[in-house]
Amino acid sequence: MATPAHSRHPTGAPSSAADDARDARYENPFAPPDETDAPEAPRPRSLFGEILDWMLAPLLLLWPMSIAVTYLVAKTIANGPFDRALETNAYVLARQIHPVNGVAELTLPEQTRDFLRADNVDSVYFQVLGARGELVAGEADMPLPRDEDRPPPGVVVFRDDLLRGNDVRVAYTTVALPQASGTQPVLVQVGETLDKRNALANDIIKGVILPQFVILPLAILLVWFGLSRGLAPLNALQAHIRARRPDDLSPVEAQRAPPEIEPLVTSFNDLLARLEQNMALQKRFIADAAHQMKTPLAGLRTQAEFALRHPVPPDVQRSLEQIATSSEQAARLVTQLLALARAENRASGLTFEPVEIAALARRAVRDWVQAALAKRMDLGYEGPPDDAPLDVDGNPVMLREMLGNLIDNAIRYTPEGGRITVRVRADRAARLAHLEVEDTGPGIPAAERERVVERFYRILGREGDGSGLGLAIVREIATQHGGTLTLDDHVYQQAPRLAGTLVRVSLPLAETAPD
Repeated sequence: MATPAHSRHPTGAPSSAADDARDARYENPFAPPDETDAPEAPRPRSLFGEILDWMLAPLLLLWPMSIAVTYLVAKTIANGPFDRALETNAYVLARQIHPVNGVAELTLPEQTRDFLRADNVDSVYFQVLGARGELVAGEADMPLPRDEDRPPPGVVVFRDDLLRGNDVRVAYTTVALPQASGTQPVLVQVGETLDKRNALANDIIKGVILPQFVILPLAILLVWFGLSRGLAPLNALQAHIRARRPDDLSPVEAQRAPPEIEPLVTSFNDLLARLEQNMALQKRFIADAAHQMKTPLAGLRTQAEFALRHPVPPDVQRSLEQIATSSEQAARLVTQLLALARAENRASGLTFEPVEIAALARRAVRDWVQAALAKRMDLGYEGPPDDAPLDVDGNPVMLREMLGNLIDNAIRYTPEGGRITVRVRADRAARLAHLEVEDTGPGIPAAERERVVERFYRILGREGDGSGLGLAIVREIATQHGGTLTLDDHVYQQAPRLAGTLVRVSLPLAETAPD
């Protein structure tokens, strides 16, 4: 496939890539400005991710706090029954203290000794100190409370302490003996190690916290699912807008949007309305200007051709020929502008009817034979026989304009002596009629095929006097008829080495077309 020639500066030096890009923008005045040097703005986070973070952050923050609260509550619950048992033991011991000769004495019946015996889990300790601080019974090494912490007689107080390297829970009270000699009431203490308490607290914590390790991921999944369902209307609205054609400026249905974003949809519809109005004014201006220029250009060309019939100096003849050629090109541009304006104006009230596309193609080939012969080209037609009609629903005037632009493009860009084929074929299974124009011209690079259908775009360095509107008109008319435009390399079997282009317009068959 041929590649476009490089542009050159007036000095003759090859142009740089930047110069080529600048020349390409000059060729296409509607191209967007170059924003490669503009700083890239930070992309905002997705609404889904933002809401998900704000929903999960408190959940993940409160989860460890709930574990801590559960631990404290479990310890409190576990201490409750054991503290009550210790309190009972302390009261029982206190009731067994009696004064004997002014000295406190502890008398323990056998049934009272039973609860003071250690079990196979925890150890139980007790201590009784007399009014003078002497050991009456029990463990001598039990830690003592501070004097200011001693409760009044008959009141049991609890504390956590350390005995023989083990953590213990101690319940203590005082007993006032009326006949005892001493400076302070008798101190009674009962202590117990914490193994059963800790085991119960751990069981409570496991029973509460372990299910949370299952509930938390499940809650996250439910939040994710619920948020996805909640944002489904937004995704549907996004898909609806994205599926629109670029020239579809009709308002978005407010029923598609949740109430929370109705103001956004309303503002978007207002923008579409203003944009449609501005585009309509622009198209009307182009159409009016083209219509007003058509007659003067035709007159200018006629005057130049009339002057060329008379003998004139060579320099004047060259000027007149240039005027005639330029006026012809300008008239062609005006005609294409008018055709594009008609194709883009969907309010023009075009009527559609069954059109026999093969007959239309044969007439178009006959109309362009003289132009092809002027460049010594082989313009041919391939299609179904006359007794196999191929009907499409369309406007015959617009379809003839579309086919004329395809053939005109092929003639303008194919070198002299080239070959052009207009082909019509049917795809009954897909209910499509394919209208193809194939040439042996310079071809269109794959990287340029998306852009050549833009208005006023021409490939840099490509010879030819086209205006860059032909394929834009073809695409607009094809789209208006529910069809598609595709560009491909030519498939001439007889000339496989030649570059070339195959332009295919696929149109849906009419409902009345036979299968």
